[in-house]
Amino acid sequence: MKKAPDPVDRHVGHRVRVRRLLVGVSQEKLGDALGVTFQQIQKYEKGANRISASRLRQIADMLGVPVNFFYEGAPRQDGGRDETPTEPASDTSAHDVFWTSQDLQLVRAFQRITDGQVRRRIISLVEAIGPGPDAPSE
Repeated sequence: MKKAPDPVDRHVGHRVRVRRLLVGVSQEKLGDALGVTFQQIQKYEKGANRISASRLRQIADMLGVPVNFFYEGAPRQDGGRDETPTEPASDTSAHDVFWTSQDLQLVRAFQRITDGQVRRRIISLVEAIGPGPDAPSE
């Protein structure tokens, strides 16, 4: 019987996938840079294979984020989530989201906006038209 991936390995792998997609790097390109196959990248992203500390450092450098980025919001042994200064502990819904191509398209477009005031207005607009945090999910 095959053992299920560890929740932290799945979380780290998911964060690798999301970041890789956000910066537009293919699994093949990331694998080539690391000296592994794209299938190995798939296994990392699914949490099926653990990522060593040195390999995670290489991935972080390639994707332009600090290593701790991959652990933000990771599940803890006690069932909670690690808290980070940039993410409130009460906002766990962001970690449960499955990133679709539309999610990534929106984030990429938002990242291209350089005017801080326009970015804040867009955030206000989205918050105004979206359901509140206590709204039932569909």
